[in-house]
Amino acid sequence: MTPAAPSGSTAGAAGLVVFGLFVQEIGAAVAVLVFPRTGPAGMVLLRLFFSALYLLAVSRPTLRGITRANGAAAALFGVSIGVMNLLFYAALSSIPLGAAVTFEILGPLVLSVILARRAAAWLWALLAAVGVGLLGSGGFGHLTGPGVLFALGAGAMWAAYILASRHVGAAFSGLQGLAIAMTVGTILALPIGLAQAGAAVLDPGVLALGALVALFSSTVPYAVELLALRRMPAAAFSVLIALAPAVATLTGAVLLAQHVGWLESAGVALVVVAAMGALRSPAR
Repeated sequence: MTPAAPSGSTAGAAGLVVFGLFVQEIGAAVAVLVFPRTGPAGMVLLRLFFSALYLLAVSRPTLRGITRANGAAAALFGVSIGVMNLLFYAALSSIPLGAAVTFEILGPLVLSVILARRAAAWLWALLAAVGVGLLGSGGFGHLTGPGVLFALGAGAMWAAYILASRHVGAAFSGLQGLAIAMTVGTILALPIGLAQAGAAVLDPGVLALGALVALFSSTVPYAVELLALRRMPAAAFSVLIALAPAVATLTGAVLLAQHVGWLESAGVALVVVAAMGALRSPAR
């Protein structure tokens, strides 16, 4: 049993988690602003490339001693990272940031409900379905079918990412497994990103923004979440992560001027509550 963290440190850790969420969504907002020059896939390539560089520099992984099974697990983890990012950024190109994150978090929510194996857990799924219905009826930024499907696909890959991370986390020490997986994700995104962005990925200004997005969307959030998990219970951490759709909606409204009506706000709120209830389950 993990001992409960002291209340003072838990409060500070909660602040770190919320800070990480805002930084992550600010990174996504910056990425949207660069889409006209690189396209979504080009931005994904830059984000994964610089994230891989940061992680490789910190972890300095070695291929010695890696078994075939562990190598395959890291490769599958990288595929889930690459596909998840490609789908999520494709969604961002056609639907608002808040809507994309709201649909995306349904992946981990459904996974949590399935793993809970309790009838009561399906109440959270029903609540989330009502929230999604409100999003659709409210016309959240004129939702598009492809955009919603891309976001749902990203959510499915997020669930796959969670499952894959368990194996990789147990097989590799520190950040080595994540660094290898991020490299695999970069290789996966390379042809698609280059085909969409072309020579734009070599522009110094675009490269600088790509490095910034990678720092905001991957490096800083991962670091603060790692610090927070050392100081607070995992269940409390999961509840705070469930705030991501609300944080994304606020960030999109402030930085991207994406209008949010009361129906959409109610839908986001229901999904957040459902995610809080589902993700805090010990069997998530």
